[in-house]
Amino acid sequence: MRWRNWDGRIRCQPAVYAAPRSEHELRRIMRQWSSEGRRVRVAGSGHSFTPLVESADALLWLGRLSGLHSVDAAAGTVTVWAGTTLRRLGRLLAAQGLAQENLGDIDAQSIAGAIATGTHGTGAALPPLAAQVQGLTLITAAGECMDIDAQRDPDLLDAARVSLGALGVISRVRLQVMPAYRLHLRVRRGTLEECLERGDDYADQHRHFEFYWFPWSPVTQLKFTDVTGAAAQPRPWWNRAADEVLENGVFYVASEVCRRVPRWSPALSRLAARTVATGEAVDASARIFATARRVRFHEMEYALPRAELAPALREIRRRIERAGYQVHFPLECRYSAADTAWLSPAAGRDSAYIAVHMYRGMPFEAYFRDLEAVLRAHGGRPHWGKWHTPDPALYAAQYAHWHDFLRTRARLDPDNRMLNPWLRRELGDA
Repeated sequence: MRWRNWDGRIRCQPAVYAAPRSEHELRRIMRQWSSEGRRVRVAGSGHSFTPLVESADALLWLGRLSGLHSVDAAAGTVTVWAGTTLRRLGRLLAAQGLAQENLGDIDAQSIAGAIATGTHGTGAALPPLAAQVQGLTLITAAGECMDIDAQRDPDLLDAARVSLGALGVISRVRLQVMPAYRLHLRVRRGTLEECLERGDDYADQHRHFEFYWFPWSPVTQLKFTDVTGAAAQPRPWWNRAADEVLENGVFYVASEVCRRVPRWSPALSRLAARTVATGEAVDASARIFATARRVRFHEMEYALPRAELAPALREIRRRIERAGYQVHFPLECRYSAADTAWLSPAAGRDSAYIAVHMYRGMPFEAYFRDLEAVLRAHGGRPHWGKWHTPDPALYAAQYAHWHDFLRTRARLDPDNRMLNPWLRRELGDA
């Protein structure tokens, strides 16, 4: 079996591979692999840009553990199997008249992978997705089953909600959900200076606000999204088709041109900025949140204290122009409320996120490392599933519960069965 991630950069060929169809089978596999001394990693949808899943030994895929396990209407919770993709979960919840409070703009991830890496959407009053977790079932490296609950053991849940898959294998997740609702999305063009000066106000005035800045251009695309009682008004199919052609077809061709002739990247970034989509729509929340991403890329993202967003972006603009980086992909900026999960990038502070992209196949590491230095200088913490340089000494200074997490990890996995070489670098002396 050969495995690779979404952008194709991380690949591995595990010695053994399993795709359990039940929790009982999952426990049996883990007990067997433990007796054989194997080191185990777990694959979701492969949407991480770091070698979190990479394994030369044992690899689990949870795609067959998918769907709703149970619904508790009185408590407003659902229990979902860990391999369920966010896209499928949205449809399953809609059939029950329910929805998640918030989502990111990509719904290809499995629910367990999304929470384990600190995935988030945007919304100044809304924490990352892991905050929706009220409990989960963890299968340890030894095959033991642990039901972790917010009421019985809130500290252990705060360790397990964003765990990088280093504590064990999540088999089920209990989520707080809400009655289904519709969102009104408005998209318009703006300028980077407008976003730097008024972004905080926009974030506080709207349930969701985000913007995209196109390097080598002053232009931004702004997205404002709010709950509405209005009837659904999806964009006409011809507008959606035009956006699909423009954002995926035409942008793919432009990206291929940039890959072959990198010096054209600034000009094509400016052209993309002038043709960016605008408009509005009213639809079910899950359909408004998600965006089709067919043009593949490499990505780095950092969570900063909100006050650091504007100064960090100004420095990033200076560095791009000074170094002459050949980049045509926009930078994406979003917001979130503070989280209590120990390793959440938003742990203990309201945050703003800057995501940096480069088209797949184009050199990106020098660009990412230069901008990473800026993001870290402004107090940034990496999104665990996106490209970054491991630095456990920095994490120990940034996260109040860093050493608590390492102690919990050592207790649940004393033989380090859940670690691969990447996680050993990430966690340091685990």
